[in-house]
Amino acid sequence: MTAGLQQGPGCPVPQVDLERVQLGHGSGGTMSAALLERCFLPHLANDTLAPLGDAAVFQAPAAELAFSTDTFVVHPLEFPGGDIGCLAVHGTVNDLAMMGATPKYLSVGFVLEEGLEMALLERIVASLARAARECGVPIATGDTKVVERGRGDGLYLNTAGIGAMTPGFAPRATLARAGDTIIVSGPLGRHGMAIMAAREGLRFEAEIESDTAPLHALVAALHDAVGQAIHVMRDPTRGGVASALNEIAAAAGVGMVLEERAFPIPEPVEAACEMLGLDPLYVANEGVLVALIAADAAGQALEVMRAHPAGAEAVAIGRVVDDHPGLVVLETRIGGRRVVDMLPGDQLPRIC
Repeated sequence: MTAGLQQGPGCPVPQVDLERVQLGHGSGGTMSAALLERCFLPHLANDTLAPLGDAAVFQAPAAELAFSTDTFVVHPLEFPGGDIGCLAVHGTVNDLAMMGATPKYLSVGFVLEEGLEMALLERIVASLARAARECGVPIATGDTKVVERGRGDGLYLNTAGIGAMTPGFAPRATLARAGDTIIVSGPLGRHGMAIMAAREGLRFEAEIESDTAPLHALVAALHDAVGQAIHVMRDPTRGGVASALNEIAAAAGVGMVLEERAFPIPEPVEAACEMLGLDPLYVANEGVLVALIAADAAGQALEVMRAHPAGAEAVAIGRVVDDHPGLVVLETRIGGRRVVDMLPGDQLPRIC
């Protein structure tokens, strides 16, 4: 139905295209209520959200809390292996888990562009809701705003998460120490290359799918097994493993030595990076963690991770050393060494 004016006995009434987002959906009036009833509540309904007040009210555990927020501007909105909805849930859940927290509640804010197809919006909301259910973390509160056509690139999402800290468990970058084993929980580079391929219409022999996935259950299993031997955890998203390790080395004043032959880089990712002139160590991941584990517990940690679906392909990729503090050094396949530095910019923008 095209927008126009329908003449009646009173003032002209605008006709509304019900299959696309309109500016009126952000008005707080009847159209906003209709959007809530159509797209959001059928998927996100739970007891905490049900009152639909200005804030959520819930019972907080008598413990230290972790609080995280993230904004997602990924383009395209849907990509092989995921979409902006599940990505937003996984990203915030993982940020909490890396701090040693158990995720408890999420909020979500939608910035919709006028003209966004309702069918696409509903798919994304359904995906977000499914991811939240699978993580066992309810959407406690949310908000929706609509911007003019051409001002919002379809849809942006903001999520915030609250988690309960596990007593006595607080992995931090400053706890890295010489002798620690550096472990990654799975193959690297899939998310960033899946986004790039979808965005640019690239075709490879094997399709590259995003690795977007929650990691809190893997972290819980790892903590149960080796506890305080976990010194540091990070989810290497923007900037990839290289940036995450450089940040840790700088914070702790330690050096790192990585083994190139140990890196779990899938062949399609490696081929795509070679074609595009990208380094897979800097490509974003959304379902992989990097952990620094005390050397005497590293073997057990790997066994536990490999027994979990989210860590089935976990490998050790290097070690922490006293030498060259603040620097990450890569031992190449041919026996040389090179410094793995921080990138000055972003080689793959809009990937989360």
